Amino acid sequence: MSMAATIYGVGLGPGDPELMSVKAARLIGQASVIAHFRKPGRAGNARTLVNGMLAPGVIEFAMEYPVTTEIAIDDPAYNDSLREFYDDCVRQLLVHVTEGRDVAVLCEGDPFLYGSFMHLHSRLAGKANVVVVPGISGMSGCWTASGRPITFGDDVLSVVPATLDEASLRERFAAIDALVVMKLGRNLPKVRRALEAAGLIERAIYVERGTMAAQKVMRLADKTDDEAPYFSVILVHGQGRRP
Repeated sequence: MSMAATIYGVGLGPGDPELMSVKAARLIGQASVIAHFRKPGRAGNARTLVNGMLAPGVIEFAMEYPVTTEIAIDDPAYNDSLREFYDDCVRQLLVHVTEGRDVAVLCEGDPFLYGSFMHLHSRLAGKANVVVVPGISGMSGCWTASGRPITFGDDVLSVVPATLDEASLRERFAAIDALVVMKLGRNLPKVRRALEAAGLIERAIYVERGTMAAQKVMRLADKTDDEAPYFSVILVHGQGRRP
């Protein structure tokens, strides 16, 4: 394993730059290389969050996804394309560390919660020094934006990806205390139907871009369209015992 330098998976928090940790800010300001994921042709939300924080002369490595929604997630071509992409990203990151440059990989939310960094982390095992810096998760930022605790007493919190098929969503929603639905986006219509089937639609809260400047918080029942960006979740707050 190369001991030349370190790759840091740096959690940026839920979107408000002031919710970034002191450690994250320090490592970002010291790194010789800043790596971040983005869609082709976009600045990328992660990179935008660190404007004004980078060291002079820093090397930037934009890791541009080959696919996002162009191919269905259950199509074998989707995983094949991403597998090659992550392999190539790791090869380029290893060039930097073997040449003695520390790399900060920018990760929205927390690096180990539904983040792309996890796919780099597993490939880097035994090949480089890797340090993960946790961040406030996006879902934490969203339930704080809702103005209510997500759980009370002995509530069990369930975190469910909206990418599951509708039958699976209905099954999981059938017996929840408190709920966070992640990865919403174009999955909103089937999530809405599954919540209605479980009798949860009146308790469901839609949060878009929680903690960010364009934040929106509303009852899902009041949302008249099915448009939802990547940075959106649905919450069902717990109703457990309170003192």
